[in-house]
This record gives sequence, structure tokens and C-alpha cells, in this order.
Amino acid sequence: MAAVNEREAALFALMDITDGGGYNNIVLKRSFEREKHLDKRQKAFVTEIVNGTLRNIIRIDYIIGKFSKTPVKKIKVMILNILRISVYQILFMSKVPPSAAVNEGVNLARKKGYQGLSGYVNGLLRTIAREKDSINYPDFETNPKENLSIVYSYPEWLIEYLSTFMENDEIKCFCEASSRSPKISICVNSLKTTKEELKTILEKEGMTVSEGRISPHCLIVSGTADLSSSKAYQEGLFHVMDEGAMAVVSACGPKPGETIYDLCAAPGGKSFYLSYLMENKGFVYASDIYEHKIALMKKGAERLGIDIMELSLSDASILKEDMKEKADCVLLDAPCSGLGLIRKKPDIKYNKSMEDIEELSKIQRKLLDAAAFYPKIGGRLIYSTCTLSKKENEDNIKYFIEKYPYELEKIPSLQGDNNGSIRLTPHEHGTDGFFIARLIRRG
Repeated sequence: MAAVNEREAALFALMDITDGGGYNNIVLKRSFEREKHLDKRQKAFVTEIVNGTLRNIIRIDYIIGKFSKTPVKKIKVMILNILRISVYQILFMSKVPPSAAVNEGVNLARKKGYQGLSGYVNGLLRTIAREKDSINYPDFETNPKENLSIVYSYPEWLIEYLSTFMENDEIKCFCEASSRSPKISICVNSLKTTKEELKTILEKEGMTVSEGRISPHCLIVSGTADLSSSKAYQEGLFHVMDEGAMAVVSACGPKPGETIYDLCAAPGGKSFYLSYLMENKGFVYASDIYEHKIALMKKGAERLGIDIMELSLSDASILKEDMKEKADCVLLDAPCSGLGLIRKKPDIKYNKSMEDIEELSKIQRKLLDAAAFYPKIGGRLIYSTCTLSKKENEDNIKYFIEKYPYELEKIPSLQGDNNGSIRLTPHEHGTDGFFIARLIRRG
């Protein structure tokens, strides 16, 4: 069997995601493991096409529908996905000549056995390439929700939901920021190195390195396709972590010698950072519901030189009597709809529903009901999610404070005013979307 080229690999991956229900990061990883002949540049090209197409798929389908005599819903699945990746290249990849995108799309159609439709693909793509600068979209001023849905490729229900707690201009900023590929941020392991030392080391490895905006332990890196192959990574000098997640840990205010529970700890980044800030002194009890994730966290802790983490397999919604009132701080980074991660996982937009949000908010309240009993009197409970959903965030905090003897306390580690909770967003802070609430137990 002949080796597949970059566009064919992108096509297979997109099919696996849109029609096979796969997750983009898992599908791409599996694709690269299979297509070992693809080099670093080719893998980056495939990743850009797949994630870029996913970020813009509603807009792309809208454009295809504008120029195709066959309705989008009636176009054969293989042909539709060939058109999608080709249109993405034409519209968004300035380094790809439109003629190359058209020709490669036609070649793919022929290679996949659709010789009879190659003329249709050729004509449609050439027309879109020629007319791309004159395509009309619904007007933002007169029809903002439809405009946002199409231009930024968000399902209408999601735009409608966001509009219940965000103004249209803010939704536009959020969608715009979430449509851009994020930079990679890493957390400096202060048990082994300093930020300045690590920056020098990574630059010697050929990376471009800059400092983060929020966390003193954050570095932003580029110029590498696989951070795990870095010698600095293998020596445990850092772990990959979004700067918004670092802000969650900072809100805990961890101190050396304290006892901290991380109730939904996988993949472990927050527990690792807690251990750094505690100078590897005290106890970090990290639990999760999946055994394989516990094994990965153990491996990560060993690489980083952390020995204060005690890992356990457990369901955080079930109260553990022997843990009551033992923690100086509890971190509940609850499972959520993940709407703050769209720039990294664009398929989230299409995989979630309002029913999912309703169900998740119920699960989160069960987790809070158990977590309420673990902090000592005067202890801290940090609740966080990587979503912007009000039902999963502010509404849950209101429920919790009304039921338990807790009150919000200003988050001292974050600049600016906050009343004990804050929402981080890609457009305002350059991080993934996060909600963070700091609560103090009073009784």
C-alpha cells in the first residue's frame, strides 16, 4: 500500500472525527503513529488542516452551500470532507496557493474512487477560490447571533446560551480568540531549576521562549513539534500546563508543610504545580476515577522528582469519612463541558449540548457536596472548571454557599479586583477559559 500524503492523512483524520466520533487530539496522535513517514513539517501541516477545518466547519459548509448546486447535506461524505479541507486551505492558509488546494482536492477525489465527481470538485473549488473575497455573511449589527454562528462556526444553541450571560461584543471577542491556535505554555519545575535557567536551556535546544502573563512559573515556547523529546523535559525540568490552570493552583495559596487534596487530579498538572509551590514538603493527596490516569500521574511525579504526592483511585462524589476536616486546602477542578478549551479542542463545539451542561452541573454539585467536609475550619476550597458556562460556575457557587458554611474570599494571587471568583478567557488573558472560585470554611 502506497504511503499517504499530508492531505490524505488530514482527510482520514477529519473523517474519523466528524463521522467516527473521535477526539481531535487522540485521532491526530493515532494518525501520526500510523503514518511514521511524515516528517515534522508534514505533521504540522496535517494538524493545521484538521484543527483549522474543525474550528471553521460551519462557516466552510455555509460557503460550500452558497456555490454548490447539490445541498451540503446530500453531498457524499468523502467528497464533502475533501471539499472542507480544500476550502480551509483556500480561505485560511495564505502560504498554500489556491491552485494547489484545488488540484490536490481533485486528485484526492480521484484517488478515493470518485472520478465521476472530480469535475464537480474542480469547478466548485475554483469558483470559491475566485469569489472568496466577495462572500456575504449575515450582518453582525442586525443579526448578531446568526453572524457569530456562521463566521466563527459555533452551533446556534451555543451562541444562544452564551448570550444569556455575555454581551454580543464579548461573545465575538471570545469566538475570535478561540479560533486561533494557542501557544504552548509550560510550568517550570522550581524543585530542579529556575525560570531563567530553563529559558536558557530551552533556547539552546532551539526553541523560542517568552514569559507568561499571569504565572511567575510560566514560559511560552515554540519551535518544537514534540516537547517530550526535549532533554529538559526528560530531566523533569518542566511539565506542559496552560497558564490558566496555573492560576487555579496559585489561587489555592499552597504553603510548604500543608495538607492539600486534589480531588479530580488527572492528568496531574495541578498536583505537580502544588508540589513545586510547597517545596516538596507536606502532603498532596491526588485522586482520580481512572486507574490508567493514576499510573500516568505516578510516572509524571517520578520524572519531576516529586515525592509528596499520594495517589489514590476514588470517586470524588462519594464522601470519605476518614478525610473529613483534614485538609488545609481542597482543590476541586471539576469535570465540565470544556467550553474554555475550544481553541485546543475545536470538536468540543459540536460534541456538547445544553443537555450535557445541565447534566454536568448536577454532577458538579455532587462533587461539591462531598468536598465541603474536607477542609479544616478556616480552610480553603478552590472550585474551578475549564468552561465559561454560568450553570457550571456561578450558579454552582451560589448553590454551595447557600447550603454550606462557606464564603467567597478575594483571590490574592490574581491582579485586579475580584470578589472571590474570576473568569479567565482567551481574549482577555491569553489563557484557556477558566472559572476559579476561592471559598473559606467558616463552620
